[in-house]
Amino acid sequence: MAVPDDRVRCPWAESTPDYVAYHDDEWGRPVRDDRGLFERLTLEAFQSGLSWLTILRKREAFRRAFAGFDVATVAAYDEGDVARLLGDPGIVRNRAKIEAAVANARAVALLDGSLTELLWSFAPTTPSPAPRTLADVPAVTPESTSMAKALKKRGFKFVGPTTAYALMQASGMVNDHLATCWVRDRAGD
Repeated sequence: MAVPDDRVRCPWAESTPDYVAYHDDEWGRPVRDDRGLFERLTLEAFQSGLSWLTILRKREAFRRAFAGFDVATVAAYDEGDVARLLGDPGIVRNRAKIEAAVANARAVALLDGSLTELLWSFAPTTPSPAPRTLADVPAVTPESTSMAKALKKRGFKFVGPTTAYALMQASGMVNDHLATCWVRDRAGD
C-alpha cells in the first residue's frame, strides 16, 4: 500500500489507510475524559485475540451499540441489551466481552473518583527512551500490571496487563511512537 505522503511512521501504521489515520490522529495522543477512556478500554478488551484492524473498522458500530460509550447508559444494560448486542453483526459478538463491557461500565459508575484519575495514576512519571524498533516496545510493564490488578480489584473484566498496556499506548499515557516517527514529538498535543 502506498502511504499518503513521505512521512516516516511506525511500521505497523503503514499497511492500510485505516491504520495511517488512526496512527497519525489518535494513537498515543492523551485522552483525559472518562467517555474517551471507557471507549478505549472497551475496544482494547474486544480486541483481545483479534486484529486491531477488525476493531478499528467496526468502531462506529461499537459506538452505536454502546450508546457512544456513555458509562451510565451502558451500566444500565440488562440481559435484553446483551441479547441485542449478541445479534448485532456490526460488532464482535462475544458474550464474555459484551458482558465485560457492561460490568466495566458498572465498575466505572462505582468509582469514588473519575476513571480518568484512576487510569492516569498509573502513567509513568518519567518517559521511557524513544523506541528505535518495534522490538523495543514492550507488551507489558510494571505500570500496566499494577493497573490491571487495580482494575480487577474494582470489578473490571478483560483487563489483563497486556490490555492495560495497549490502553496506555492508545490513550497517550506512554509514547511508543518510534524515535524516527513523525508523530513522536507531537503525540503530547
